[in-house]
Amino acid sequence: MSDPTAPGSVRPGGRTARVRAAVLRAAGDLLAERGFAALDLTEVAARAEVGKTTVYRRWRTPAGLVADLLADMAETSLPHSDTGSLRGDLLENARLVAKTLTDTRQGRLFRAVIAAATSDDTAATALRAFYSTRLTEWSPCIQAAITRGEVPPETDPRAVLSAVSAPLYYRLLASGDPVDDAAIHTAAEAAALAAENGVFAVSTTQSQN
Repeated sequence: MSDPTAPGSVRPGGRTARVRAAVLRAAGDLLAERGFAALDLTEVAARAEVGKTTVYRRWRTPAGLVADLLADMAETSLPHSDTGSLRGDLLENARLVAKTLTDTRQGRLFRAVIAAATSDDTAATALRAFYSTRLTEWSPCIQAAITRGEVPPETDPRAVLSAVSAPLYYRLLASGDPVDDAAIHTAAEAAALAAENGVFAVSTTQSQN
C-alpha cells in the first residue's frame, strides 16, 4: 500500500495540478540536461515559476521529485496494443520502448534516473514502480496470446515483456549500439520465440517457491 504522505503522492486538480505539471516539466528538463546530481529544488521552482516553498513543502527532496515524475510518466504513457498476434503486440511494445529511449529528452532523463536509482532508495523504489506499472499495462497482450494458444498457459507475462525491453536498455546503457529498427525487431522476435517455446512458462512448483 502506498504512503499517502510520500512526496508527490497526492493527485490534485485545478491550480495545484497546473503547478505539479509545471514543476515536473522543469524537473524533467533539468534531469535531462544535467543529471540527478544537479537536480536542485530551488532551480526547479524558478524554472517552473512557482514559489520554492511550495516545491520544498510538497516534494521535499530531489528524489521525491523523481518519484513523482516517474509516477506521472507511467500514468500518461501509451496503453498496450492489440494487434491480434503475440508478435505484433511485442513489436509494438519494443517500438514504444525504443521511442522513449531514443527521444532526445526522455533518453537522457532515463539515464539520469537509472543512475540515481543506484545510490538513492527513493529513486530506486520509484523506478521499480514505474516499470511495474508499465508491465501491468502490457500484460493483457500475453494473456491474449495464452487464450489464442500462441504460448503455454503458464507463461509469465512480465517475464516476456522484460525480455523485450532488456536488450534495448542494454544498448542504451552498456554497449552503446544503436537502438534502431533492426534491434527493435530482433528484441520482439527473440522474446516471442522464447515465449512460444515455453522459456517463460512458470511451473506450479516454481510459483510456490
